[in-house]
Amino acid sequence: MIRVVLADDQVLLRAGIRALLDAEDDIEVVGEASDGAEAVEVVRRTAPDVVLMDIRMPRTDGLAATRAITQDLATTATRVVVLTTFDLDEYVFEAVRIGASGFLVKDTEPAELLRGIRAVASGDALLSPGVTRRLIGEFATRSRPTTVRADLGVLTEREREVVALVGEGLSNDEIAARLFLSPATAKTHVSRAMVKLQVRDRAQLVVLAYESGLVRPGWSQD
Repeated sequence: MIRVVLADDQVLLRAGIRALLDAEDDIEVVGEASDGAEAVEVVRRTAPDVVLMDIRMPRTDGLAATRAITQDLATTATRVVVLTTFDLDEYVFEAVRIGASGFLVKDTEPAELLRGIRAVASGDALLSPGVTRRLIGEFATRSRPTTVRADLGVLTEREREVVALVGEGLSNDEIAARLFLSPATAKTHVSRAMVKLQVRDRAQLVVLAYESGLVRPGWSQD
């Protein structure tokens, strides 16, 4: 059973999402919150697998709440999916940087919302390669100087190649084809790189690839 908390200041939106999720056999809504501070409290109390987090809420916004949840050892296992009105939103980029596992626009199709919750609960990042590359490419280079991070030195040359391809938005199967590896080997390289770089998931690996200079907007290894 996937345990979910809904955090949004719009009561009708929460009610609509709750009705959708309650109809699923494998998803249970265990709490709701109308602002970021309440979201943090509910997450600490209920220990959900996934939080659907509105990025803009009164009192404490979704960005501050995401930071609190992902940086607290007591709640770090909870995955945050940001809800936003616009896909190209610098607040969303910052949320991914600090630990959100991806984002959904509020007018997404119900089936896509369900797919996203299940994907994040299983440990995947909720990242559409096309949208993610536009989002990261739009804001990564303007947010801070692009310099290679010293901790990239812990990676092997092959792992650096793999991280760069993750940054391009390639799936494990696509990485395997590009580098003439088996999909299982590609997945192993991605997992080892995440452990070495101490990132939560694939979403943060994409951010790191851009901010480190391994990938630049509009650039491809083809």
